[in-house]
Amino acid sequence: MNSPIVEAIGQILQDKSIDRDVFREIIEGVFHAMIKKKYGNAENFDVIFNIDKGDIEIFCEKEIVDDDDLTDPVTQMPLSRALKIDDDLDIGDTYAELVNIEEFGRRLVMTARQNLTQKIREIEKENIFNEFSARQGEIVTGEIHQINRKEIRIHLDRYEALMPKSEQVYNEKYVRGKAIRGIIKEVRRTTKDPEVIVSRAAPGFVTRLFELEVPEIFDNIIEIMGVAREAGDRTKIAVRSHDKRIDPVGACVGMKGIRIQAVVRELGGEKIDIIHWSADPEIYVKRAMSPATPLLVVYDQESHAATVVVPDDQIQFAIGKRGQNLRLASELTGIPIEPIKESEYLAPEPLQISEVNELDDATKSRLIEAGFETADDILDAGDLKVMEATKFELGRAREIMEILNTYFVTDEELAPSEKKDNAESSSTAQQPQPETKIEG
Repeated sequence: MNSPIVEAIGQILQDKSIDRDVFREIIEGVFHAMIKKKYGNAENFDVIFNIDKGDIEIFCEKEIVDDDDLTDPVTQMPLSRALKIDDDLDIGDTYAELVNIEEFGRRLVMTARQNLTQKIREIEKENIFNEFSARQGEIVTGEIHQINRKEIRIHLDRYEALMPKSEQVYNEKYVRGKAIRGIIKEVRRTTKDPEVIVSRAAPGFVTRLFELEVPEIFDNIIEIMGVAREAGDRTKIAVRSHDKRIDPVGACVGMKGIRIQAVVRELGGEKIDIIHWSADPEIYVKRAMSPATPLLVVYDQESHAATVVVPDDQIQFAIGKRGQNLRLASELTGIPIEPIKESEYLAPEPLQISEVNELDDATKSRLIEAGFETADDILDAGDLKVMEATKFELGRAREIMEILNTYFVTDEELAPSEKKDNAESSSTAQQPQPETKIEG
C-alpha cells in the first residue's frame, strides 16, 4: 500500500526506537479513527499492520445480501458483486473486502499522518523523560555545541541537554566543540521536548566524582554524610567509615593525594575540605571549621546553635572570605555557628552599677534611672555628662568616677600626672582595688 501515511510509518520505523507493541497500538488506533471519521462506524473493520515491513492492510467485513435488499454499502455487499470476486459466495456469507486507502481521500489521509506523527512524538517525549529521569544524579559527558547568555546546549548521544547559567561554575571557561562533564540534576516536562538539565555547580557533582575516584565510597565502606559547596571556590564534604580499620579522610585523599587531586582537577582547582563526620555536634562543628582550629565549641541543644571560640589570629580563617568558610560549615553541619575571638570570650563581664558596694542604693538608683547601667557607661561619659544627667554636684560625680576607676586600674598602672591628681583627691580613691576574677 503506497501512500503518504505508509511512507511516514516506514520513516518512523527507521528513525525512532519505540516499543513494537506500543507502536502497533498507535497505528491501529490512528487508522480506526480515520475509518470512523469517514464511515461513522469502525466495528466491522480490521486493521492489519506488518511492523517488520511497515505495510498496512484494511479489511471491511461485509454480509452478502440480495441486490434488492442492499441497504448499507459499508456493512453489506450485493450478491452480484460478490460472485465476481468468488463464485462460491452466497447470500448470508461474510466477506472481508480489502479497502484501498486512497478511498479515504487525500485530506483524511494527511490528517491521519499528522495524528500519527503527533502520537509518535508524544511517545518519544515520554521515553526521553523516563530515560533521563531514571538517570538523574548520574555523571554524563557531552559536547558543547551552543553557548549563549542564559545557557549552554550540550549534545548527549541523540539528545540535547541544557546547562543554565545557575548550574555553571562562574570561573570556568566553556568552549564550543569541547567535551564537558556534568551531573543530570533534573528533567523537566515542557510543551516541546523534555529539558534535561545538566549541572557542574551542584553539590551532587562532587559526590559523584568522589564515588568514581574512591572505590571504598562506591562499595559503601565509606559513606558521604554531607556536602556543602560554593561552586568554583570551596567545598566541604563530611565522610564516615563503616570499617574501623579504614580512615575515611585518608581514603578520600589517596596515596600522595592522587584521589583528591583528580577531583580537584575536574573542578578547576576548587578547594576541598574533607571532614571526618561525628555524631557529636561539638566535635562535628569543630572539624567543619577547618582550616581554623577552634579552642572551644559550645553547643546549645535548645536553640540548636553553636558558639566557637577561635584564637584571635585565626578569626579571619574561621569566617573566610566574605564569610564563606562560616557559611559552608553551618550548611554542612546544619547548625548555625557564631565565631568569637578568644580575647572577647575571656574578657570580664561589664561591671554593673548595682554591683558596686561603695555606692549607696540611692546613688545607684539615680545613676540607673539616668541611663548609666554599667561602670563603662559612666567612665565613657565623663564627670560633666554624669553631672548633667543625674543632677549630682560636680564633686559628687567625680567621686563616683574615682570609685569606679579603682575597679579597673591600680595606682602602679597610672601615669605620673594621674598619680598626682589622685593624691589630691578624696580618700575614696585610695581604697584598695578589688580583685577581678577572669573565668576562661
